[in-house]
Amino acid sequence: MARTSHITEDRELVTDVPRPVYDFIVCGGGTSGSVVARRLADVPEVSVLLLEAGGSDRVESVTDATRWMSNIGSERDWGFSAQPSRSLRGRAPALPMGKVLGGGSSVNASVWARGHRVDFDSWAEETGDPGWSYASVRDVYRRVEGWTGPADPRRGTGGPLRIALPEDPVPVAAALARAASATGIPAVGDLNADPMESGCGCGFPNLAVGPGHARVSIAATYLHPAMGRPNLDIVLRAEVTRLRLSGSRVTGVEFVSRGRAHTVSAAEEVIVSLGAINTPKLLMLSGLGDQAELAALGIPGVVDLPGVGKNFQDHILLAGCIWEYRIPEAPRNNAAEFAIFARSDPSLPGPDLMPVLDELPLASEATALRYDVPVGADSAWTLAPGLARPASRGSVRLAGTDPFAPPLIDAGYLRAEEDMRALEHCVELCREIGNSAEVEPFVKREVMPGPLGRAELRDFIRDAAGSYFHETCTAKMGRDEMSVVDASLRVHGIEGLRVADGSVMPTITSGNTMAPCVVIGERAADLIKAGQGIG
Repeated sequence: MARTSHITEDRELVTDVPRPVYDFIVCGGGTSGSVVARRLADVPEVSVLLLEAGGSDRVESVTDATRWMSNIGSERDWGFSAQPSRSLRGRAPALPMGKVLGGGSSVNASVWARGHRVDFDSWAEETGDPGWSYASVRDVYRRVEGWTGPADPRRGTGGPLRIALPEDPVPVAAALARAASATGIPAVGDLNADPMESGCGCGFPNLAVGPGHARVSIAATYLHPAMGRPNLDIVLRAEVTRLRLSGSRVTGVEFVSRGRAHTVSAAEEVIVSLGAINTPKLLMLSGLGDQAELAALGIPGVVDLPGVGKNFQDHILLAGCIWEYRIPEAPRNNAAEFAIFARSDPSLPGPDLMPVLDELPLASEATALRYDVPVGADSAWTLAPGLARPASRGSVRLAGTDPFAPPLIDAGYLRAEEDMRALEHCVELCREIGNSAEVEPFVKREVMPGPLGRAELRDFIRDAAGSYFHETCTAKMGRDEMSVVDASLRVHGIEGLRVADGSVMPTITSGNTMAPCVVIGERAADLIKAGQGIG
């Protein structure tokens, strides 16, 4: 196939594919996929093709980190929704996921949260690989971080990703920190230091944001500097529809770009980095999954992997505990400049609660009908209760054989009683902090939920619960029968195929998931290079 002449100045390919065969094909240019593609392309002698279903990240709503909310529901969002759920009183919450080069890192709130020590140590135990332990991944973090905050030997300062504290945050954020400290949750200068190794803390989040609120996305950091290399091609608007197999080996992929079908071969490996919804979808469409479920849809089975699409996990965010401002205050930076990590039970090994400040009135479609919610982003602020370690599990299943049909997503929210109990505690904690003397100068009135009995509080939680936008865990790594990939991210029973994205997490990390997905991408590239003897 001839090399196309229709490329941008940044070598983002906009039509056709220049080669019939690449050494490596990376499906998905999100957080993990961007890292894998760049690290493989750092080896001059190998060729890499990156396929991204979305468009360019060079648009203002992406590059300006303060405008991240405008991407939700736009063409840069896959627009997924969960199935209606009894545990949410029939509601079907939205599940936003980035559909743009850089994926979630191009449309999220730019929060850099490493994850807790117990998260990664549990991954190492489940996989039998100490390379996934907290001590090991901390070395990866130090390698990639360009931390500008308080000096700490646990943080990296020479890496490509500029990580900083918010500039001139809204005054209510500091007041919330003082109020949380009064409840026994210490205010800290770095939420990725002691709170990620002990149990609790509050303060300003780490942000992947540069001067002038410029988003530090993974695409901008990893891919943009590599565009123009002769061994890396990036095709946008390219939706992968099926993996091509010869026996038990993946040999390439089929995809559609701008209405045209393409087939490209991989001489070495295909790496699937499509996220926790589209990764299991592609695997199942290709015959990898629960064979009984696939047979019922008429999909020829290849390998029986009953764990594909199971184990869905997401942090729950409640929308939310709202206070009207005494004096209106416009959002600043990422409009989420304060966070808490806390335990609902002191016996827990790590934090299970992660409330966050949203510098606007954040209500669900159900709670907005019940309460007098102020209009305008500067009219009110929300301390949104959040669940860091959900016990509930959901699933992703195929709706049929159409590769362009959205899958059926059972988010599983609030199915486990312990999740409800934790969120009851979290709502009361947020109300205690929001109604404190320290925060009183910024409060005209509490908008919702106000004092509630237990039954009313549970109804409020079911009406307010939604996604933190951290969908993960649907192709988990491990050694049991429900595992999909091994510790090296190779799909069980298949050669030439790995998965590298948030779907491989056995359990979701504590905190926003962008940073752990960078670690997954870095680890995947290291494992591939070691396995192939390159780099």
